[in-house]
Amino acid sequence: MGKGCYLRLLENGELGKRVKEASKRLSSCNLCPHECGVDRTKGEKGFCQAGSQARIANYGAHFGEEPPLVGKRGSGTVFFSWCNMRCVFCQNYDISHQGSGFDVTAEFLAFCFLSLQEGGCHNINLVTPSHMIPQILKALLLAASEGLSIPLVYNTGGYDSLETLKLIDGIVDIYMPDFKYWDEATARRLSKVKGYPGIARQALREMHRQVGILRLDENGIAQRGLLVRHLVLPEGLAGTRDVLDFISKEISPKTCVNIMDQYRPCGMASKYPPLDRRITRQEYLDALEEARKAGLKRLAEF
Repeated sequence: MGKGCYLRLLENGELGKRVKEASKRLSSCNLCPHECGVDRTKGEKGFCQAGSQARIANYGAHFGEEPPLVGKRGSGTVFFSWCNMRCVFCQNYDISHQGSGFDVTAEFLAFCFLSLQEGGCHNINLVTPSHMIPQILKALLLAASEGLSIPLVYNTGGYDSLETLKLIDGIVDIYMPDFKYWDEATARRLSKVKGYPGIARQALREMHRQVGILRLDENGIAQRGLLVRHLVLPEGLAGTRDVLDFISKEISPKTCVNIMDQYRPCGMASKYPPLDRRITRQEYLDALEEARKAGLKRLAEF
């Protein structure tokens, strides 16, 4: 079983230092590109609505992720409540928009991590973690001190602060960001965020710098690297051609990319045509053709 890179930082004391540095940022929160500046330690709420404690919706072995994460024993997912994006079509609308879930201590979150490892999961998969980094790092320090060792997956919408990504350099083994949109106006309208395309490009570059191309073990299980998700939207709203061109030319043609065809109208999507319908088979085939034209080499395994 693979070992998480955070163990090196645990051994040399750096992980504890990162916990303290991250925790300080809660008092004037700038963990994500919104940079709300609220004091979460005193109950102030910013864009994401998160407080001083981590809030989770659920956790457990997940078998619906990409095969290199799932293997035979599942990906150990922890779904964090709230989000730093407001995608109108979110499939987890109650979690991301309404905060469904429960607040947990660092000790409980560490228990979640350890129980997922004990259950045989191949990794700890942090779903929507961008606004919960201090709490995650505190729990990780506790869990790693008690024997947590499996790889850590950072599963994000792609709206990530460069400074925060640098804070978790050497801690995250596998980055799994979305690259949702190429167009700024579309991102604002559908996810209520500013500057998304540029921020996502910057984030992907930094993630790739940290972990490189996705590497698998002899059993096909992901150990370290970058895996990018791109959800195809109706009528080309995601800007698929430009997104895939960027990944191939600016990151690497060997980047693992999951071009996802599972879009369905959820949340408030019915109010935003053409998001009120699924994509057609032809729209998905066109996206695969764009990947071929872009020169991307690693799609088939998903």
